[in-house]
Amino acid sequence: MRTVPNVIDGRVAPAVSGETTELVAPASGKVFALAALCGPEDVAAACAAAARAFPSWRRCTPRERQRLLLDLAAALEARTDDLLAAEVENTGKPVGACRTEEIETGIDHLRYFAGLARSLEGSGAAEFAAGHTSYVRREPVGVVGQVAPWNYPFLMAIWKIAPALAAGNTVVLKPSDTTPVTASMVGEIAASVLPAGVLNVVCGDRATGALVVDSPLVDMVSITGSTGAGKAVAAAAAASVKRVHLELGGKAPAVVLTDADLHAAVDGIVGGAFFNAGQDCTAVTRVLVHDSVAAELTSRLVTAVSALRVGPPADETADLGPLNSAAQLERVSAMVAALPAHGRILAGGHRVGQDGFFYAPTVVAGLRQDDDLVQQEVFGPVLTVQTFASEAEALALANGVDLALAASVWTRDHGAALRFTAELDFGCVWVNTHMVLVAEMPHGGFKQSGYGKDLSHYGLEDYTRVKHVMHAHA
Repeated sequence: MRTVPNVIDGRVAPAVSGETTELVAPASGKVFALAALCGPEDVAAACAAAARAFPSWRRCTPRERQRLLLDLAAALEARTDDLLAAEVENTGKPVGACRTEEIETGIDHLRYFAGLARSLEGSGAAEFAAGHTSYVRREPVGVVGQVAPWNYPFLMAIWKIAPALAAGNTVVLKPSDTTPVTASMVGEIAASVLPAGVLNVVCGDRATGALVVDSPLVDMVSITGSTGAGKAVAAAAAASVKRVHLELGGKAPAVVLTDADLHAAVDGIVGGAFFNAGQDCTAVTRVLVHDSVAAELTSRLVTAVSALRVGPPADETADLGPLNSAAQLERVSAMVAALPAHGRILAGGHRVGQDGFFYAPTVVAGLRQDDDLVQQEVFGPVLTVQTFASEAEALALANGVDLALAASVWTRDHGAALRFTAELDFGCVWVNTHMVLVAEMPHGGFKQSGYGKDLSHYGLEDYTRVKHVMHAHA
């Protein structure tokens, strides 16, 4: 059986204890590999390696860091088929979408940050006090401990390491305990390209992640995960006043106004809700539709959702793969089963098959704003529909949740689009589209969806610190 190792100080290694965890293929429900289960010795070794590597890595010129990161991108690209096969086995995703939207996109994002390494911005030198010249240095923070999620294992690993390394930091990456395969592969490939200790990968469970967060050698912590996990990390980091970067949960509304192109809205909402089986923090989870078009939109939505196919990677016609784990299937099933009496399941609402962790794309109507399915992140293929009678009511419903990562508004009215994009309290707002992300634009939320940005130059800057330097003229 395949074993997924750590990569520490440029070397592939099992856990010092020899302990492992079983990895289960979501499409079959069967164990397909064993992963190292790191304890204190492994994490200490990884953090020490990152700390040793930091002084020389930070002194690399941006040009040199760019060259090395481009070399890493080329090395990953040469292994695209291997990375794809591993990702599909570990996640059960449809092959085509996984290749283009995750593996190829991740490599492109790495190249973007390689270039951005040479484009740090800052204020110009000036004399703000007589006889003195001031300027700003933007510097790497140090050793960055990073905790990656299970929904996009390869892509999220790249989103973590690329800006941190480009800015001159060194990294200890802890992938999810259920999906560590491609992160370990990235670490192994990087060991042949980057200096030893610049990128370290430690596999393990929640306790392993806590060890990374708590390490006195770690200067900054970055996590993508649930809001609960983010709160725990922030609380732990507060003890030593570590910098924290949080990209947490979402509860994205799609607000459909009376003049919207309903055909385009349904296509965009279905794609935005059920891609990756709804396991995406930016996924459409709540449709808010004007009373005047609610019946027609809902009918079209149910027809489109009912036509979606659920299946394993071998099924080339499948639109959705499985949920991540038995625990995630149980969680989604339980949330739908707890539907209040006034809620109505219009499509789906059940497990599909007995092998693997498949769940039918689901549409629920009749819910109230304080119901759990409206307020809580499901992280599965479940979409709720609510109606509104006015713009003010639409905004109140849209903003009336604790999670504020992403939203979309669907309208032909330019003025309405401008009003809604100003008033929707979310870190990203799309107009007549949903879940389109590009490397050049920032991604990150408000409220309990966290703080800090991924992607763009804002993402790079999050992994830097600002230093004021002043020179006296005499």
